[in-house]
Amino acid sequence: MVHMYRIVVKSKNDTVIKGSFVEGREIANNQGIQVISRAASILRLLGRETNGLSLGQIAERVNLPRSTVQRIVSALADEGFIASQKGNGTIRLGPQIQQLAQASGRTMKDRMRPVMKGLSDETGETVDLALFEDGRMRFVDQIEGSQRLRTVSRIGDAFPLTTTANGKAALACLDRSFAMRLIKSELGISGNSSKTLKRLLSELDDISDGGLARDENEHTDGISAIGIAIKNENGDIYALSIPVPSARYEREKTRLSRAIKKHIAQLN
Repeated sequence: MVHMYRIVVKSKNDTVIKGSFVEGREIANNQGIQVISRAASILRLLGRETNGLSLGQIAERVNLPRSTVQRIVSALADEGFIASQKGNGTIRLGPQIQQLAQASGRTMKDRMRPVMKGLSDETGETVDLALFEDGRMRFVDQIEGSQRLRTVSRIGDAFPLTTTANGKAALACLDRSFAMRLIKSELGISGNSSKTLKRLLSELDDISDGGLARDENEHTDGISAIGIAIKNENGDIYALSIPVPSARYEREKTRLSRAIKKHIAQLN
């Protein structure tokens, strides 16, 4: 129930100032903000879990009652932000999120399209464009390769920083203290003694010195990649990468490295 109150304020000269306010409006606003926050948490979770989750898994991960999650999921599905996979009911990000991801990188996509097309035409490989966003790399564009055996990811999918070529390229562009927080959060490392952390920091130093970022069967067994990062005029970090089946990566990596450096130079 919403209650209307009158406010009467007497000034020093006894002038009466009258006004009113609605009790419940602020409460309603706070509830609306809470719903938005919860919906954002669910979307971020699904962005990380690209294979999808069940309703129960989502409720457990975001620490909310299943009934609450069901209502939010239903509303997000009505808007196309999430979708349920037929058969097993797995919930994933929907087409509307993918469209927003594409729109967010439209200006850079326009600039990068000719570079990506030229690179894919020369190498025959898939070329991906990803945006650093909320501590992840979100794919915003892709040119699918012409090779019979090739790698393909979905536009809108989010990938980690520490095990991907585009993620490492982005990390090398960040302030080192900020990059360290992201790395430790992702790897669950609390100190500097980890071999994994030392190896990764050595890779970031090489990338900062002009080297290319590499993922050699780290994120997905059987797939390797080479990547390079680009900052736009707003400071947004994008990464161009070439994912390749590992079966031909070793013999092709030198040629791919030369090609990506040559084509990215067209932006300068």
